[in-house]
Amino acid sequence: MAYKIAIASSDGINVDIHFGAAQSFLIYAVEDDGTFSEQEKRNVPETAESSNAANSSNGGCGNGGAGCHGNGGGCGQGAGISPKVELISDCRCVVAAKIGFNVIKQLERKAIASFDVETTVQEALEKITKYFYSIDNHKTFSLKK
Repeated sequence: MAYKIAIASSDGINVDIHFGAAQSFLIYAVEDDGTFSEQEKRNVPETAESSNAANSSNGGCGNGGAGCHGNGGGCGQGAGISPKVELISDCRCVVAAKIGFNVIKQLERKAIASFDVETTVQEALEKITKYFYSIDNHKTFSLKK
């Protein structure tokens, strides 16, 4: 089963951007045999970026401010995060340096797996494709090569 992986990276080499700070996502296509290749770069619409900035300036998203806890305001509740989730809605998973709790919940509602790791793009792709290959083929999964 072929699928796509979205990656938040500043340089295309390292997974080093938080989901909320990502201005674009690298999209990798994974073939049935587990091979992968970069397919495209998707830029986040400017309206999503400006909404994120507004949330952050109010002590919200990603800053550990009051907007991230309590009565449901802040992270992932405004229009700023949802357009990013929609942007990658055709992907099986997303990889970023950090992904907030409310974003993870939005991704789960779209059946998108999330991985927050800081590693190289190559290593992330190798491990995730091996993981999904094991699941798809009912194999025992191991991170060892």
